[in-house]
Amino acid sequence: MGKLDGKVACITGGTRSIGRGMAEAFIAEGAKVVVNGRDEAKGQACLDEMGAGDNAAFFAGDVSQQGAVEGLIDFTIEKYGHLDICCLNSGGVLMTAPVFQMTDEEWELEINWNLNHVFWGMRRALQHMIPRESGRIIVTSSVEGKLGKPGIPGYSATKHAVNGLVKSAAHEVGTLGITVNAILPGLIETDIVLATGPDSAVAMGLGSYENLINAFTSESAIKRPNKVEEVAAVAVLMASDAAKNMTGCLFPVDGGTMPY
Repeated sequence: MGKLDGKVACITGGTRSIGRGMAEAFIAEGAKVVVNGRDEAKGQACLDEMGAGDNAAFFAGDVSQQGAVEGLIDFTIEKYGHLDICCLNSGGVLMTAPVFQMTDEEWELEINWNLNHVFWGMRRALQHMIPRESGRIIVTSSVEGKLGKPGIPGYSATKHAVNGLVKSAAHEVGTLGITVNAILPGLIETDIVLATGPDSAVAMGLGSYENLINAFTSESAIKRPNKVEEVAAVAVLMASDAAKNMTGCLFPVDGGTMPY
């Protein structure tokens, strides 16, 4: 038997990188999963590659928009009958600039993608989970939600806020059999990092992508980037019955980067 037999999950940003790893790990443990992404063709290709058949479905939508996040959760319930696990995973470094150079529009984009999407999804999921007195909400935050580096103020600020939201919500629903936790990955060389890394390196005063990788890995105990499957394994634990008394937690998967 799988750790998640009979469970139903949805994952924002589930077609690549960390979200894709979570989806594959959940399916391997017996769950049915709805993955979200913005591109219908890429989403269907993801389902084909995973080969999960009726145990996986795709929902297209940009989760920086409220309707898309809420639509994903509603679709999951319509498709599979209920919702046990809500993974609010989508997010990343959208803008790389010091505070004094960020525009209002750039700041708003960071807030909508990294913070509001989590709030919208958490609220909708809890509206379904509270009457059932059961559920798991798992948020992908970041080590930057406890640290902070120059050049990524929007990302750092939103991840700090996400961590506070997780802790507050956990105390609101803790007696109802619902857990709310966050995973804080360290640096992972995903396709998103490869795409945004050079600009981030310049904004952070590191000059090059190679310098960025070296700077992040040198701060860790393991001296290497983390891996998607290492994050997915923690997500499986958080989604399983083994973690039923673990809530309001911020779980680092960072190879020992955070000092506390």
